[in-house]
Amino acid sequence: MPVWAWVLVAVAVAVVVGIAIAGLVARRRRVGLRDRFGGEYERTVARRGDRRAAEAELERRERRREKLLIEPLTADARVRYAGEWRSIQSRFVDAPAEAVAGADGLIREVMAERGYPMQEFDVRAADLSVDHPETVENYRFARAIASASAEGRATTEDLRKAMQHYRALFDELVDDARDEPNARERQAQPGPAEETTTARR
Repeated sequence: MPVWAWVLVAVAVAVVVGIAIAGLVARRRRVGLRDRFGGEYERTVARRGDRRAAEAELERRERRREKLLIEPLTADARVRYAGEWRSIQSRFVDAPAEAVAGADGLIREVMAERGYPMQEFDVRAADLSVDHPETVENYRFARAIASASAEGRATTEDLRKAMQHYRALFDELVDDARDEPNARERQAQPGPAEETTTARR
């Protein structure tokens, strides 16, 4: 076989191997995103209408989230917010629209104290989806009802559902036991040796 034929064979093999590797990387990437985002992955694919575009969006969310320093609430803050939630919930029977507006405001307060940037709603929801991919849909539903309520278009049943959705998200945001620090946050946290040294001081 002439040399040029061997070159063609080598090039063809390299192309096939490259395609196979690219396919493997894409599959691993897809599986990783599905594991990370759960139902939010499929919702994003459905909304974008294109799997690659959806995966690129989810990866952008992850990169943005890595730049944020999200911290758990202190014990005092958790107690304070739990009390505020009970107060808001107690107002639902007499003033359901007011209670829903209060719940929406409380969620924003908790997110701000945790370290989430308080930009427009879509950005807040995107940031939240990285840490709470399943519960973020509760936020979207509740926020849509709160907006409808502000325009006088929500029924009492709608408002009741909004409170349920807000409560699901509130519980996750306040319960820091469910939080897993990202790489930047782990670097910012003292290691066991540092904690021991700090304790001795």
